[in-house]
Amino acid sequence: MASLPRVAAATSSVILRLAAFIFLRWIPGHHFPRIVLTALAVYVTSLLSLASATNRPKASTSKSKNAQPPSQGGVLKTLLTGLPSATSRRATRLTVLINFALTLLTLDFLFHGLILYPGDDVVLSRIGYVSPTTASLLVREPDVAQLPLVVHYQEADIHSAPWVEEGIIYSLDESTDFTASVTLRGLKPSSHYRYSLSNNHTGSFVTAPLPGSKSANRLSFLTSSCMKSNFPYNPLSHPLRIPGIEKMTETIRQLPALLRPSFMLFLGDFIYVDVPQRFGSSVSHYRSEYRRVYKSPSWSTPDDAPAIDLPWIHTLDDHEIANDWSKGNATAPYPAAADPYIHYHVSVNPPIPPNPFAAPENTTYFSFINGPASFFMLDTRTYRSEPAKPNSTIIGSAQLQSLLAYLARPEPVEVRWKIIASSVPFTKNWHIGTTDTWGGFLDERRTVFEAMWRAERELGVRIVLLSGDRHEFGATRFPDPTLDWAPDELHPDTAGEGLHEFSVGPLSMFYLPIRTYRQTDTEDVTVKYLPDGNVKYGLIDIGIQDETVQTSRGTSIKIPSSVLTYSLYIDDIVVWKYSLSVPLPGYEARVAAAASGKHPRLLPGKVVEDKSETGFGHIFVKTTVGRIEAVAGQFQRQVMETFYRLMDQAKKTERLS
Repeated sequence: MASLPRVAAATSSVILRLAAFIFLRWIPGHHFPRIVLTALAVYVTSLLSLASATNRPKASTSKSKNAQPPSQGGVLKTLLTGLPSATSRRATRLTVLINFALTLLTLDFLFHGLILYPGDDVVLSRIGYVSPTTASLLVREPDVAQLPLVVHYQEADIHSAPWVEEGIIYSLDESTDFTASVTLRGLKPSSHYRYSLSNNHTGSFVTAPLPGSKSANRLSFLTSSCMKSNFPYNPLSHPLRIPGIEKMTETIRQLPALLRPSFMLFLGDFIYVDVPQRFGSSVSHYRSEYRRVYKSPSWSTPDDAPAIDLPWIHTLDDHEIANDWSKGNATAPYPAAADPYIHYHVSVNPPIPPNPFAAPENTTYFSFINGPASFFMLDTRTYRSEPAKPNSTIIGSAQLQSLLAYLARPEPVEVRWKIIASSVPFTKNWHIGTTDTWGGFLDERRTVFEAMWRAERELGVRIVLLSGDRHEFGATRFPDPTLDWAPDELHPDTAGEGLHEFSVGPLSMFYLPIRTYRQTDTEDVTVKYLPDGNVKYGLIDIGIQDETVQTSRGTSIKIPSSVLTYSLYIDDIVVWKYSLSVPLPGYEARVAAAASGKHPRLLPGKVVEDKSETGFGHIFVKTTVGRIEAVAGQFQRQVMETFYRLMDQAKKTERLS
């Protein structure tokens, strides 16, 4: 029978290795470092106890005969269990070294960036919201010797274009964490510009098209959410490296010029203040988290088209405050969390809606038009109350009224799309953390949906919902209940009619092998669900093209339309494409006359490309059990290959000795 110290040593060793693997490669939960350290303490104590028992003098011959040998089995058992070996000191040292190494890697991931990269010296310049004639520039310069800071810009496509001085920043201090926002004015629509600061920081951007112009028929932009540096953990990587930004940048470089995105619409969890561990809740701590993200080397690669040159605009989500935050904007730690969010993001975000129904200084939701699309960027954290209660609100009364007014407002004739950005999904098909999404505020969701359906019926626009937060991709449609739907039109995994939501994430973070999304009724109809991948982002492209429509007589007609194509990228591969369309003015009657759908003016959505079951089938398997088995099998093979290699090395070393 095995002794208690041997059982404790083997058990603690297995727990340590499993917890370290999950923490470093799967989910960086804050419980795992404690488990690793506790398991290591038990393991070391058990080894010392075993060593003490081995070295203890034998009491009698009879007892010596009955004593259990210090170890059973060979080198492989030692390496797998962590138990000491009676026949190989090198194997014992190696298995102990594995456990100490895993603990050190856990501590490295936990503290390396925090201790060695506080970010106080970060010098930053980036472009936020860009209109046809303006661009918002964020600057951070902590070195007072560089002040005053002079800002210039020039047209990039005109040879020897003069530099225009926009302004001078005379002072920067701790009140704004040494940041300031500058608006570049008097710009030309659809033009390429570069800017320069007197501290040698430079960048470039392209202005938005003039409303009503030919260029205003096109728009391309990216969307995603959720990123954490150096995850999955790589001990050879820079601790602040963000692989998702680099893969996204490489995707942009390979796109044709016509599809180059105008901006990134980032839907929350820019920082993870509480993952893997919350180290404080002060203003200075929240600021340091933003600085560390902006200090990442991933922003500056590649040299010819750095990621920092892409304009980013932001919404707020829970990990920029606290997990599943629903306590409003007056309860700690929200005020401390809001400080850097305002300085680093809100200061260069789009303008607030024309009628915010709240004091402008207290408004953190935004609205703007770019080309063929009008946007409303929701704040689903600041104003929410506790979910799943009578009269629960996720966006607050003022923001709700502003959103309803936005939905009811007619848009300029060239604007065919209203795009609503939410940090959390509208669909209730996610069955983990459902109440943290719009699924916890179904009465308010119904009010908003009714306004959206009415807008689609009456205004000649199409509404698209974009969201993040779930670390998975889910496309969902919400059919208008006033229309008569056949059962086969509401089946899961079908393209079709209704409001469409595309929820994507993470840009660079963990994902779960456990399936969390499924359709349970006919209100939220699944279009596509793709959960796997540490890097996921969507490319939305809107342009003019002919849509083929089948008439009731069986003939085909072509209708000029504004077509939105959503391309899902996992890593840097397009896995799935879906398109929606809106007929151009004057062609709505031809759509209504066709027998292609129930909506009087809008065609059903359609899948353009799907590699998830064919070309990308090595990532996606068909069932939950299959996915888990695939992941477990891959992990087992890697572990066994590593242990066999180490065993061979140990045996070779013994023979040499």
